[in-house]
Amino acid sequence: MKENALPKTEIQAVRYFADEQICIDFVASLRWLDGNPVCPHCGNNTVYFLSTRKIFKCKAKECRKQFSIKIGTIFEDSAIKLDKWLIAMWKIANAKNGISSYELHRALGITQKSAWFVLHRIRTAMTTGTIEKLSGEVECDETAIGANPRKMNASARKSKTIRQGSTAHKTTVMGMVQRGGKVKAKIITDRTAETVREVVLENVEHGSELMTDEFRSYRNLRDLYVHQYVNHAVTYVRDNIHTNNIENFWSLLKRTIKGTYVSVSPAHLQKYIEEQMFRYNEREGNDQMRFMSMIELISGKRLTYSQLIGYETGR
Repeated sequence: MKENALPKTEIQAVRYFADEQICIDFVASLRWLDGNPVCPHCGNNTVYFLSTRKIFKCKAKECRKQFSIKIGTIFEDSAIKLDKWLIAMWKIANAKNGISSYELHRALGITQKSAWFVLHRIRTAMTTGTIEKLSGEVECDETAIGANPRKMNASARKSKTIRQGSTAHKTTVMGMVQRGGKVKAKIITDRTAETVREVVLENVEHGSELMTDEFRSYRNLRDLYVHQYVNHAVTYVRDNIHTNNIENFWSLLKRTIKGTYVSVSPAHLQKYIEEQMFRYNEREGNDQMRFMSMIELISGKRLTYSQLIGYETGR
C-alpha cells in the first residue's frame, strides 16, 4: 500500500476507511507484508478470499478452515466493524489528553460499554514491551496518582483512613526519560532503595548519567551510574541538572487522567500509563505516523472482556 494514498487527517481517515474492503486490504497489507495471507490454523499460505462473507479460507486439504482478518489481533471476536476500530485507533493515537469511552461511544455510535472495551484493547496494543534500555542523560523521578482528599466526602475519607497530605491511598509510579528520547514508566509497590535500584537497572544502561531529585533512595546507584541530583528545596535547575522532562510527562499523564478519564482504578492504571507513554514516544511524528505506529502493534495481542472485568472496574 502506497504511503501517499493513506489519510493524513481524521476527516480523511473517516472517508478512507468507510469502505469495508479497503479496511480489510489495509490490515492485511500490514499483517502479511508479502501480500500472501497465512492460515492461522495450519500456517499454509495458500488461501482464497470469500468476497460475499469478507473472510479467508485455507486451501490445504487437511485444514480447509475459514478465518477473519481480525483473528490473531486485538480485533479478534469483536462484532464491531473495522471502520469503527480504525477510527477509534486514529482518535486515541492523536488525542493529546486521551479520549473517554463516552466520547467514543457518541462518535462511533456504539454503546459506552463497548467503547470502554475497545479503548482497553487498543491500550493493550499500545504496550510495546521493548527491552531496549535508555542511555545518555536520563532523568528519573516518581509520583503518586490517586484521589485528592479535599475532593472526597467525609465517608470516603474515613473508609480509606485518609489524612490531609497523605499519599498512602495513592499509587506510586516511577518514570525515566532519556533526554531527546523515549520515556518508560511503571507502577511500583514502594519507594525503597531496593525497588528504585531494581527498576533503574532494568531500564537504564550502565554508565549513563542519571539526573534525579535529592530523594535518598537514589543514592545507592552511584556505583553503576554518573548520578547527579538537584535539591528542589533550593532550586529546580542547577546548570544542566534538572528533572523537567520527566516532570513534564507527569503533567501530561495527570492532565489526561483528571481531565478526560476523571477517575482511574489502580488495577487499570498501568494501561493508561502505557497509553500516555505511546503518545509521548511518538511525539515527533504526525497524526498519520502515530496511527501507523499503533497499527503495527495489533498482532499477537488479545484482551478478552472476562480478563478485563476480572479487575476492579475503572473508567
